[in-house]
Amino acid sequence: MRDPATRPIPLVDLKAQYDAIKPEIRAAIDGVLDRSQFINGPEVSDFEGRFAAFCDAGFAVGVGNGTDALTLALKALKVGPGDEVITTANTFIATAEAIVAVGATPVFVDVDPAHFNMTAAGLSAAITPKTRAAIPVHLYGQPAPMAEIMDVAKRRSIKVIEDAAQAHGAARDGKRVGSWGDAATFSFYPSKNLGAYGDAGAVVTNDEDLAAAIRMLRDHGRAHKHLHECVGVNSRLDTLQAAVLGVKLGRVEEWNEARRAVAAKYDAALGKFPWLNLPAQAPGGKHVYHLYVIQSDRREGLRRHLSDSGIGVGIHYPVPLHLQPAFRTLGHGAGDFPVSERLAGSILSLPMYPEISEKQLRRVVQTIAAFNP
Repeated sequence: MRDPATRPIPLVDLKAQYDAIKPEIRAAIDGVLDRSQFINGPEVSDFEGRFAAFCDAGFAVGVGNGTDALTLALKALKVGPGDEVITTANTFIATAEAIVAVGATPVFVDVDPAHFNMTAAGLSAAITPKTRAAIPVHLYGQPAPMAEIMDVAKRRSIKVIEDAAQAHGAARDGKRVGSWGDAATFSFYPSKNLGAYGDAGAVVTNDEDLAAAIRMLRDHGRAHKHLHECVGVNSRLDTLQAAVLGVKLGRVEEWNEARRAVAAKYDAALGKFPWLNLPAQAPGGKHVYHLYVIQSDRREGLRRHLSDSGIGVGIHYPVPLHLQPAFRTLGHGAGDFPVSERLAGSILSLPMYPEISEKQLRRVVQTIAAFNP
């Protein structure tokens, strides 16, 4: 058996989480199997109601994944060909992918260098007569400055969809993400703070009509079994995933607090290294640390050093969206969004999960300390 002192430390440890809640998970899954109502079972509506309350929102609509959540929210808001939607260059491709999927054009803005999110000034400067919506991203679990963004959006009459795929339970100025915009979208990809055991997602909103529209769109455009009001898609949250999420929802606040504690320990231990920049929490923000992301101009050497030592690391994300081949038709080039480009060359995600042990944390820190930049 491998010495625990040299056993790999993963970037995320889903097995540790499962082991901690295994009896509850098995009971929830067995309940679904016993009833055998695998589509639109009671667990779906139960989770939707509880998740809406968790987000301080009126309604939640479960869907197949986080990308579909974005796409369906845009469709329900009547965003389509000829429209522009503003989002950041520093995010996962799904944010812009959904804009293209409805026939609209992504318009990228650069991000705040301290907190990596959209700024109200950047949004305001990018608005044109074609702008229909904006998608601020709560990147890594750090809430964007939503009060300022909403002020710009209301003055300029554009819709706002919060991309909260990494920010379950985060808050800004005492208000939960998901309760600020016209809608907010969540991914329940397994590694998220609230993760399913497969793909799943949700849209939350305080607009009852918008929620009803998304419910129809996710289920072939129908409000009743054989009556289709519009052309929709098949993107339902299945009952088994809802059952898993229902169990985990009861733990996510506890897990988020554990993530904050891990982040605080990293902050205290790594702050002495002048060649590292640590994540800064935005004023008024309640970060949930989906990822703990440091910066270093020696990133590649440090990444190799940690990986060679059996410590899982990640880069979220190494190529900003404006430089992705998929968006070459937008005509961007190097230098267009310098903050996003600088981050892409310097960011590094360290192991972050609620169950990480003190010994594992010490080993991560000691390995970083042993690096000779």
